[in-house]
Amino acid sequence: MSLRNEAPGIEVSPESQGQYSGGAMPGLGPLGLPPKNDKRRTFRRTRSLNAPSPIQQFGPCGRIKNSAMVMQIQDPAFQRLTWYKTPLTVLVIKKTRDISVLNPFVQLTRWLIEEKRMMVHVESAILDDPALTTNAEFQKLRDRLQVFREGRDDLTDKIDFIICLGGDGTLLYASSLFQQSVPPVMAFHLGSLGFLTPFLFDNFQDKVTSVLEGQAALTLRSRLKCVLRRKQSLDNSTGPDHIANGNNGSIIATTNTSTNGTSAGHHGMNKLDAHAGRSSLSFLVLNEVVVDRGPSPYLSNVDLFVDGKHVTVVQGDGLILSTPTGSTAYAVAAGASMIHPSVPAIMITPICPHSLSFRPIVVPAGVELKIKISQDSRNTAWVSFDGRNRQELHKGDSLSVTTSIYPVPSICAQDQIQDWFDSLADCLQWNVRKRQKQFEETEDISEFYDSNDTVDS
Repeated sequence: MSLRNEAPGIEVSPESQGQYSGGAMPGLGPLGLPPKNDKRRTFRRTRSLNAPSPIQQFGPCGRIKNSAMVMQIQDPAFQRLTWYKTPLTVLVIKKTRDISVLNPFVQLTRWLIEEKRMMVHVESAILDDPALTTNAEFQKLRDRLQVFREGRDDLTDKIDFIICLGGDGTLLYASSLFQQSVPPVMAFHLGSLGFLTPFLFDNFQDKVTSVLEGQAALTLRSRLKCVLRRKQSLDNSTGPDHIANGNNGSIIATTNTSTNGTSAGHHGMNKLDAHAGRSSLSFLVLNEVVVDRGPSPYLSNVDLFVDGKHVTVVQGDGLILSTPTGSTAYAVAAGASMIHPSVPAIMITPICPHSLSFRPIVVPAGVELKIKISQDSRNTAWVSFDGRNRQELHKGDSLSVTTSIYPVPSICAQDQIQDWFDSLADCLQWNVRKRQKQFEETEDISEFYDSNDTVDS
């Protein structure tokens, strides 16, 4: 699977399209613009969610020192799905404890196996569902399904395509299963809210076929990489639980091996005793990481660092660090703004801060955030990752949060703009209100008042 960018973010002329990489382009002036009498001067913008990549020369003398390192912004509005080869394996995730999803699940799996000749993977818990064990149609398919066990079986490079049947929780669960590259995800709205599930199940055959043929727009939903480092494991960096440098220069944890021979930290789901001094934990989250005061009656007292600089002390019930996708989840309930998922950013939202001036802020996606318990804090704190894997933070522990290089490629039902605004209106009732009535008479209302009337008369 790859992306193809079908249109540039800015259009100057047919012969001069492309990204500007510093220096003088042919036929352009010293500022990177055509001469005033050149027709190329009057360019038009194409539809884009991001600004065009900026020129890197400022005035007659100034320019960016290392222009080769400047990120060239691609237009996400034209990100389309394409397949290197025909997808053969599909992971189907259905909402649990919901009988209304059973028939769609059986219909979909039967169609994928019999009509599309695909290898269908499901989680082992599905086979134990009482409603499915008594379903005659499902029993015919049972032996033809590939089963995986969460936390034990590695799905990396085994799945070409993911289909979710349910609500937003199914998409979050799919994200948690892939701690590196994620296959394209097609989410059907069969849950309660469905903000992240744009597809209706009606006529699912045509919709899935269209996606398998590569006719789909993509929203790349960024994730946050969260690394929780224990004080004791930091002190014992030469022991078996040391922290080593990864290939990309980030810090990763060396995990213990469990008794069944699999990694105890597989998929970031390892359960550790609070402050047991074991290895650090690493998680990728799609919505948010939440630090809160837990059961303590005292305010949380947390130090917040941005790129190694101490910026503030969070005093309140806690702090939410969310992706743009997560800005419409817990963060918006805590008073944050809603950010389109294509905006590269991290949102910092306090939970009931003990200060009226502590407002939510947005920082660039490339910064590193670090959270530590203040030395004068009265209590510990607790952290959860997309609502799971709750851990206790003690003094000396640290939580580092950066934007992951592995987004979730979410398939759009229409396009990035229409899907998002439809979800805002349908799920969150954004700006839904009764319209103001117009005047029934077209005449000027001033006619009904005597020009000699005054307020005192």
